[in-house]
Amino acid sequence: MEQLSAGKKLDRAFEKLGKKNALSFELDLDTDVASLKALDAASDPAPGEEIPDEAAELLSGAKITVTVQSKKPLEESGEKDLVGTAMKVSTPDGDLAEYRVIGDYTYIRADMDAMGKTMGSPLPDADDLPPEAGAMKDIIEGKWVKFNTKEMDKAAAEDQEAEGGPAPSLDAKTQKKLVKALREVIAREVEFKTAGGGDGSEHVTARAPFRTLITELFGEIRPLVKDLPPGMELPTDKDLKDAPNTKVTADFTLKNGELAQVDMDLAKLAENTKVKKLGLTLRMREGTRPTAPAGATTIDLDDLMNGFLGGPAMGDAEFDMSGLADEDVPQDQF
Repeated sequence: MEQLSAGKKLDRAFEKLGKKNALSFELDLDTDVASLKALDAASDPAPGEEIPDEAAELLSGAKITVTVQSKKPLEESGEKDLVGTAMKVSTPDGDLAEYRVIGDYTYIRADMDAMGKTMGSPLPDADDLPPEAGAMKDIIEGKWVKFNTKEMDKAAAEDQEAEGGPAPSLDAKTQKKLVKALREVIAREVEFKTAGGGDGSEHVTARAPFRTLITELFGEIRPLVKDLPPGMELPTDKDLKDAPNTKVTADFTLKNGELAQVDMDLAKLAENTKVKKLGLTLRMREGTRPTAPAGATTIDLDDLMNGFLGGPAMGDAEFDMSGLADEDVPQDQF
């Protein structure tokens, strides 16, 4: 009865999220420089490709904040219902990058100096840029710039067509099948327990052996491969046989039946005694409506794609910010 009760409490907490019109959350990578460098060393990087100290320091203190607001409850919302979305990456030294999608425009800004130093590729000083650089100066100076979201989506779609077909996507029917598969695996493999907490909070812990969980999950998904976007290859059981089977625990904090925080300790999965600290914390916040920043400079997409940065600026990576809008808030029972 305890497992059923704990799973149901968690299920209802996710249902409450789906009934909200606005949602904000903060994702914090709880780690340190030594653990990140140990993880990197274990991957046997090529000489000169090791993670820079500056990058490890940035990652160890980075937080991601996401906000979504819709005209409808999030569980019923489609992309057309979204009033605004926003994401920000911040560090103890300040904001690193941010974007907002409001109305017809996407607004972006970034601390390019910090990013350049972190990646070992410092950018030129904005004052040294030629006049034709235009709004690129604002980008390098970390000012807000904006571009038409529909024009970007159209350009990305045309680029994808030129590469051999429309952008792959999951239809609603396939998404529901995937959620059902996930639900069935969790019901079989995950142990739930509840415990009281201070200030009227309650903790629900979900615990499962990692290799068994992902092997079972991919086993359920494999029959759906024909419905997945082209090019998506799932790992075989043989591919997963060396994955650690350490039990992973997720701690869900509920307050008044609502999800307030999720904590996961992933250090044991690294199977590396030098990885002392490696966790993820997700904190839920009251959703606030994203607003358009004042004074943003309009940037021409042709300049962005083919101008100052030299050649297609995005390369093979799609600059598609619509993914957040398409994310479904989990609401099915476990």
